[in-house]
Amino acid sequence: MNVVVRALGIVAILSASACDVDQTKEGSLPDVEVNTSGGQMPEFDVDTPTVNVGTEKKTIEVPTVDVDGPKDDGKE
Repeated sequence: MNVVVRALGIVAILSASACDVDQTKEGSLPDVEVNTSGGQMPEFDVDTPTVNVGTEKKTIEVPTVDVDGPKDDGKE
């Protein structure tokens, strides 16, 4: 399951990076006049989780499957 999630993540990243974007029109900022005083920018204290990525070797038991096909009775 974890491998599938990693594979889907890689596919999503590669899909997004494969986009080709061409600018078709120049942009411009509007003319504005702003008279302000005071104010304060907000502050943030962010605690991010620690992520450890690694690999480990595991041995798993895989069941054997015996498939018996239809018997050939000479009819075609």
